[in-house]
This record gives sequence, structure tokens and C-alpha cells, in this order.
Amino acid sequence: MNLSELNSDFLSHILAKGYAPGDRIPPLEQLRETIGIGIGKLREQMEVARSLGIVDIRPKTGIRLQEYDFLPAVRFSLLFALATDPDRFQSFSALRNHVEASFWHEAVALLTDEDKDHLQELMRSAWAKLSGATIQIPHAEHKDLHLTVFSRLNNPFVTGLLEAYWEGYEAVELNLYSDYQYLREVWDYHQRIVDSILNDDLDIGQQLLIEHANLLRHRVAPEERNGQPVIV
Repeated sequence: MNLSELNSDFLSHILAKGYAPGDRIPPLEQLRETIGIGIGKLREQMEVARSLGIVDIRPKTGIRLQEYDFLPAVRFSLLFALATDPDRFQSFSALRNHVEASFWHEAVALLTDEDKDHLQELMRSAWAKLSGATIQIPHAEHKDLHLTVFSRLNNPFVTGLLEAYWEGYEAVELNLYSDYQYLREVWDYHQRIVDSILNDDLDIGQQLLIEHANLLRHRVAPEERNGQPVIV
């Protein structure tokens, strides 16, 4: 790749010098002299790199190169898109659903016994919240369950996109309300999905995952619930 295509002297310098994740990058003044650009332009380029999660900048530790992570870039773009039009979440949700379905078999095959135990614990916690005297939305369990299933994939683009989905989900406040019937239906699917993983019925699990993903499309918005019982 031609380094000039990055349109960033700072990032081109990092690549040209062969820095590895964790390496400390020279301070601002030294970089300015080495790269040969103005301090203002250098600061702008460093801030872009920081926003994308490429570097970490702290007062005492200086500038360090980070492990590559797709999440910061897709999060930044997604949250801006949702701020301009929350309905765009449906399009991103469709993308995420296709990604989960496509990587299902590969992801589940990589799960450890500890991962499977964790999935069962998440199910117990979710059912406890749904069956208690004060019903709670098991949002943390919902997020953790999905991310755990795909957590062993060695693909930062897949995991970054799936993690960004949940930040978008929270940004449009889908974690703040649900009617009880919807919650029970969702967690019944989760139970059967986890059971399919434990029983090594992966084709069945994939079909359940696809069916479950379609539930969100039919979820009713708060202003349209017409007096239906809502949990907040």
C-alpha cells in the first residue's frame, strides 16, 4: 500500500518506522521535527488517530501504539449516523444479523467449556430478572450472551461490528423498554439457542438465531404501544 493514501503524515510515520502495539512513540516536538509538518496539523492528525483507537495519548505515559481495533472507527460513524437519523439503526441491525448468521458455525465451534458455562449462567440470571417480584430487563445478559457466542473469532472486523451494534442499540434506547410478552419470547429463543450449543445442534441453533433476529423488526416503539404493559 502507498503510505500517502492514508492522507496522514503521522500514521505514515508510524508505519514507516515499524512500531508495534505497546511501543512508545516520540513526543510531539520530536515528531514535528522528524515528520516536518506544523504542530497544529500534527495535533489534528494525532487526534484523528486517537479517535480511531490507533494510539493512546496520556500525560504520564505519552503516546503509545494500540492493538488494532475496528470498534472505535465503526462506533464513531454509527453514533453520528444515528444522531442524524435513529431509523438507520434498522439498516445496521440487518447487517449485524447477517454477520451473526454467517459466522455462527465458525464462532460456536471455537467456544470453550468455560464459555458454555458462562452462557448458562447468563440464562439463569436473565430468567431470575424476568421472574422476580420486580421484573427487570436483562439487557446486560442479552448483550453479554451474543458477544460471548462470537468472542473467540479472531476477526477484529466482525467483533468490532458486533460490539458497535450494542452501542447503537443503547443509543436508540432499545435497552430501556420492552413489554413482558416480547421479553419472554426473546429469552425463550435465547434458551433454545444456548441449548442447541450445549447439544451440538448447530444447524438448529443457527435457524433459531435467524428467527430470533427478526423479533426486533416487529418491536413496538414507546409512543406506539397503546397502553400495553411496559417495563422500564
